[in-house]
Amino acid sequence: MNPIPNPNPSQGPSQAPGPTTGAGAFLSLLDPPVYVVTAGAGDTRAGCLVGFGSQCSIHPERFAVWLSHSNRTHRVAARATALAVHLLPPDDAGRALARLFGENTGDEVDKFAWASWRPGPAGVPVLTDAAAWFAGRVVGRVEGGDHTAFLLDPLAGGRADPPPPSALTLRDVAGLDAGHPA
Repeated sequence: MNPIPNPNPSQGPSQAPGPTTGAGAFLSLLDPPVYVVTAGAGDTRAGCLVGFGSQCSIHPERFAVWLSHSNRTHRVAARATALAVHLLPPDDAGRALARLFGENTGDEVDKFAWASWRPGPAGVPVLTDAAAWFAGRVVGRVEGGDHTAFLLDPLAGGRADPPPPSALTLRDVAGLDAGHPA
């Protein structure tokens, strides 16, 4: 994941200077949640931190998540029938998961050896420390430059009890160094 950098992380999002024209002016104001997306294909598991994802249909309910072509998770997801999307809590545990899945590549590290997880619907790994999660059947893929959108039809999900008041956001992880090549 390559987050939109916060030029001065010590300032809050509302005070950070940013572009004033073009798409950058719009994008610099966004602070969406980040997700850990996990995939399983055969005996292979993968997961990565993702900044691009959104509900994209109400009827039928659909969610799209975008995975970088340079990411190992993309290669595993291309063979997977389902993916899991996890919201992270804005606490130390959530930040640790963001670092684990955002700063390491599965080409070098078994991230699941360092995270608490269980098999979920369709065998997709579900992170047990997530604030909330859902697993979705992959019903479509759309190429979009250096990322592919995976269109998901929700199968099942869950959330922490009690749920956290918010989720980890893009600005919360702006200082992470991507674990996969740019």
